[in-house]
Amino acid sequence: MTTDARIEALADPLVRDLARGGQVRSLARNTVFIQEGEKGESLYVILSGRVKVFVADADGREMVLDFHGPGDYVGEMSLDGRPRSASVMAVEPTVCSVLTRDALRAAIVANPDLAMNLICTLIERARIATENVRNLALMDVYGRVARLLLSLAVEQTDGRMVVPERLTQQDIADRVGASRDMVSRIFKDLTTGGYVTVADRQITINRKPPARW
Repeated sequence: MTTDARIEALADPLVRDLARGGQVRSLARNTVFIQEGEKGESLYVILSGRVKVFVADADGREMVLDFHGPGDYVGEMSLDGRPRSASVMAVEPTVCSVLTRDALRAAIVANPDLAMNLICTLIERARIATENVRNLALMDVYGRVARLLLSLAVEQTDGRMVVPERLTQQDIADRVGASRDMVSRIFKDLTTGGYVTVADRQITINRKPPARW
């Protein structure tokens, strides 16, 4: 697919207009293109592929904050010119339209509706961050795993609840702020109890897991 076709395929017309004002960049899998702590200068509109937003400590331990795909954008906090609050990595080959801070400001001046789009996105991400903090503070690891699975699962035509992403136990551990060993023990209990089935990394929820274990 050509770059123009990728841009035109974006569902939101405001995001399409935004993408047209940037320079297209291709990113290989595992490329970290936004680094936590560095000064923010650009916004990235994702045209194809998938990225993860994460924070890490000095020992390399990660906490995954979110994933984004085509039509989403990351790096919107570049507007204030302060250091990045998180890192972003391409988890598969990804194509982005990259706008400098000046280009983003110009786009907002030309189309004020873009400002509302950015504000709504920031509000939604703030809500997600608040919910994540709440879960980390008030839920045990089992509760966080169960909530994640239920939030990701999509009902199929046959009534099954399937998690579309083929997640490893390490992926889940990174997203709930736990060790892989702990997640492995929880999955063993869930599969033994018949609550979930895992085949070729495809997770199927057979029945709703209990609120507490």
